[in-house]
Amino acid sequence: MTNNAQIPVVVSGATGKMGREIIKAIAQAPDMYLVGAIGRKHLGEDIGEVVGIGELEIPVTDNLEVVLAQAAQESQLPVMVDVTHPSIIYDNIRSAIAYGVRPVVGTTGLSEKQIDDLAIFADKASTGCIIAPNFSVGVILMQQATIAAAKYFQHVEIIELHHNQKADAPSGTAIKTAQMLSELGQSFNPALVDEKEHLTGARGATYGENIRIHSIRVPGLVARQEVIFGAMGETLKIEHNASDRTCYMAGVLLCVRKVLALKSLIYGLEKLL
Repeated sequence: MTNNAQIPVVVSGATGKMGREIIKAIAQAPDMYLVGAIGRKHLGEDIGEVVGIGELEIPVTDNLEVVLAQAAQESQLPVMVDVTHPSIIYDNIRSAIAYGVRPVVGTTGLSEKQIDDLAIFADKASTGCIIAPNFSVGVILMQQATIAAAKYFQHVEIIELHHNQKADAPSGTAIKTAQMLSELGQSFNPALVDEKEHLTGARGATYGENIRIHSIRVPGLVARQEVIFGAMGETLKIEHNASDRTCYMAGVLLCVRKVLALKSLIYGLEKLL
């Protein structure tokens, strides 16, 4: 049952692990209702039955354009939550904006140029868009603690660990953390020896002001990030561990509600808190 105060939501990537949790969260939110479920599996099946919460009368489809066109006809401004794949996310966002559907994006892997292009496109359309490398409030607090600690350390490395079905590396959260450190205007990890890698990549990737990022992909993990600072005689490790994808749902719902009031692209959940 819907009413005029509810937000119509399309979920793209609905049959994936993250998408299934988002479907459940949308179905339980009193101020939202589902109008479309995009996926590659279970085509034609009711998405509610697929995720185990009972019939929602929304069949899974792989035709994003049709669903966006239908969502654009709703009486309230619609939102698309996208948790698909780096290879298609750029086109998905552009399509949503073109139809007047507000994108909330959890998929990482977009280049800086792609984000800049999407920001220009959103500005021209006066359409809100949120790209969140991570929907966890705990991750935002971890990043804030990292920035506070960086004032007192010259040496820092980032280790991010995810399940082995994650398509991109490093994670968007790790890149965002490194970006925040680089924006402090200080250099990190001054060279003390002439390093030689006997295996290419052994020391990880380098971002910005010489910040090292290491990526690990093994089954059994959801998501974890460690920021390790070092100084003479001590180390400091700041860690966030996501053991279940439900930890992201509060951030997803917050973005769905906040994106309606925006007229441009916002990158990062921290800008909404």
